[in-house]
Amino acid sequence: MYTAQGKSDKNALITEHAPLVKKLAHQLKAKLPPSVEVDDLIQAGMIGLLDAINRYEDNHGAQFETYAVQRIRGSMLDELRSSDWLPRSMRQNMRKIEEAMNLLQQRLGRAPQESEVAKQLKLSLADYQDLLSDGSGHQLVYYEDFHDSEGNDHFLDRYCTDGTADPLQSLMNSGFRGAVIDAINVLPEREKILMGLYYEQEMNLKEIGAVMGVSESRVCQLHSQAIARLRAFLRERAWTGVA
Repeated sequence: MYTAQGKSDKNALITEHAPLVKKLAHQLKAKLPPSVEVDDLIQAGMIGLLDAINRYEDNHGAQFETYAVQRIRGSMLDELRSSDWLPRSMRQNMRKIEEAMNLLQQRLGRAPQESEVAKQLKLSLADYQDLLSDGSGHQLVYYEDFHDSEGNDHFLDRYCTDGTADPLQSLMNSGFRGAVIDAINVLPEREKILMGLYYEQEMNLKEIGAVMGVSESRVCQLHSQAIARLRAFLRERAWTGVA
């Protein structure tokens, strides 16, 4: 992939790695709401690929594809953040679910059942499950999680020890990783299995539904609920000073 002058052939690298961009886009799309267009992800990924080609040097000590994957995924995530693909109203609804879970966890001393969360929110079970379905694509961490709307410290700030570094990388270097593992360990068994199939085995929702014997839409609901439980656990741990 080098020219006669010894420089990398950018066009050849683009052609060779375009299928990689599509593969990563479809993998990410499987974890997002229907409103997200895969073509938008591919377009953002191609920008990331071009950026990787322009920045990469052999002395980076990593194979180009390994480096490119990071840039491609980063570009796709930047596109998602800029387009605000999960509406603010939906994030607010998911925040209410997290708060209800947190209150019930403290009161009951265990993970609350769906019916208990619905009752706490003064909703029917069907309406609560509809909220979970609408929250498809809810994430464990958002960049805006580091500050609330009033500019006060958010619970994730307490895990981030280096304010000058990249926030997510700082989290991974702190106690956050261990806290997430602890949070997963206290999930109800069915949700724990779902998370393993989704993130470790990289199964899609339809495949998980077949394994668990439920519908694809039910898997979506359970996934949203599991993410809400994890966020509620992490918020409570941060504010109680456990790290």
